[in-house]
Amino acid sequence: MSSKIVKEIKNEITKAVVGKDDIIEQVLAAIFAGGHVLLEDVPGVGKTTLALAFSRALSMDYKRIQFTPDVLPSDVVGFSMFNKKINDFEFREGAAMCNILLADEINRTSSKTQAALLEVMEEAKVTVDGITHYLPDPFFVIATQNPMGYVGTQKLPESQLDRFMIRLSMGYPDMESEIDIYNGKSNKSLDKVKKVIDIDTIREIRNKVSEVNMDEKLMIYLVSFIRETRENEYISLGVSPRGGIALMKMAKSRAFMDDRDYVVPEDIINSIEPVTVHRVVLNSKAKANGLDEKQVIELVKKSVAIP
Repeated sequence: MSSKIVKEIKNEITKAVVGKDDIIEQVLAAIFAGGHVLLEDVPGVGKTTLALAFSRALSMDYKRIQFTPDVLPSDVVGFSMFNKKINDFEFREGAAMCNILLADEINRTSSKTQAALLEVMEEAKVTVDGITHYLPDPFFVIATQNPMGYVGTQKLPESQLDRFMIRLSMGYPDMESEIDIYNGKSNKSLDKVKKVIDIDTIREIRNKVSEVNMDEKLMIYLVSFIRETRENEYISLGVSPRGGIALMKMAKSRAFMDDRDYVVPEDIINSIEPVTVHRVVLNSKAKANGLDEKQVIELVKKSVAIP
């Protein structure tokens, strides 16, 4: 039954997002697992369209905030304004008060605004003038960042990157998909994306994902991999326990999407790269050997025996 729902959602998303089936599946798995997504890519490859398509297919309220150096934390969390009619202050909602928030170009804004967003992602609530306001449930962030080196970008701290369950790169489309885009296959096709499930169903799915069973041998394999990232000769900062929990949740979500109530090794293996690559920091030895994060993670995978 779950695989049927997944197929229907993917069919709707692909009406607007062409040639990115794997990305769609990874984002859907993160949503079912209750996590946030970071897309690192050049402008113009369909990140905004992807978020909009998901909001329509999953029947969720959607907001977008374009991060620039002058965006303030209050733009994200909200603020209090005096209302003469009621002779009192009232809360004005920030962009975070929605089900899906597209935080565009998060690495172009100030560190204070970044921190406000990351706090909201972690706690699912905002506090303004001592009053707590809870965000809608479910709440997901799809954040984008430009590759480092673009004008006006600044690197996100490791502690903030760790809040994202997965990091993905959409990349440029292949030849066939790009021809389809030029021919207008995805032009104005967001209007064709139909609702597949509602918010209550998403909550039910998240509960079912959390109940998926993971055998003790697989749990030992997962934890062994995480611990190995901290011992690897090329890594100066390994994956945190939060990253390990994210990997477990993604593996369970992928199992659910395949109509299973138990995790198999492939669920973990297929989730390792998007979950862990942005969580490791390489040392000078890795750079001297011309290795990047993906290559080092592959070395770690090979060093841990699969049960």
